[in-house]
Amino acid sequence: MSDLQAQDSALILIDHQVISMGFIKTQSPDVAKLNSITLVKAAKVLDIPNVWTSSTEDDNQDWWMPGLEEINPEAYANRIKRTGIIDSWDDPNFVRAVEATGRRTLIMAGTTNDGCLIYTALSAKRAGYDVYAVLDAGGSVFQISEEVARLRMTQAGVTLTTTAAVLGELAKDWATPHGQQIRQILADNFKTVLGGFGLAK
Repeated sequence: MSDLQAQDSALILIDHQVISMGFIKTQSPDVAKLNSITLVKAAKVLDIPNVWTSSTEDDNQDWWMPGLEEINPEAYANRIKRTGIIDSWDDPNFVRAVEATGRRTLIMAGTTNDGCLIYTALSAKRAGYDVYAVLDAGGSVFQISEEVARLRMTQAGVTLTTTAAVLGELAKDWATPHGQQIRQILADNFKTVLGGFGLAK
């Protein structure tokens, strides 16, 4: 089984904001939002600390995405509000927040994989962290941008993953109490995608 361990992991959400979600064109923004919420719910079950960061939130009135604050109000209240820095790792407040978790494995998702996510993932990897990039909790404007972002992250040693895959790796065993809770969270996710969004009958 994977070496990914909940007790050494932190969940990083980058720029999951209302206007920014509109830049996702390579998949449904609704699916990206749902997967982000699913990650936060699972992190709560597994006691994985969260670090959230937003970009020009006040200047552009690009508020944090609804649905996340209710699950983890502490992470919302403590989110790092960047004033324009593109690579979150260039913001000392963000780096301090990550370091304060004491975790060396970072499970990251950004609204745009070719912008919000890639730079921070590459920088964290250079800083010595193990980085898992959850691609289906975000997207890109263009398919070519998505493909290039994936290639660059892979070449740098970032592990590319999806919401279901990373939660399976963290759960380890569906028969455990935590595993059963994660399985239910994923089941709710699948039910919403396949039914509520009309992607399958």
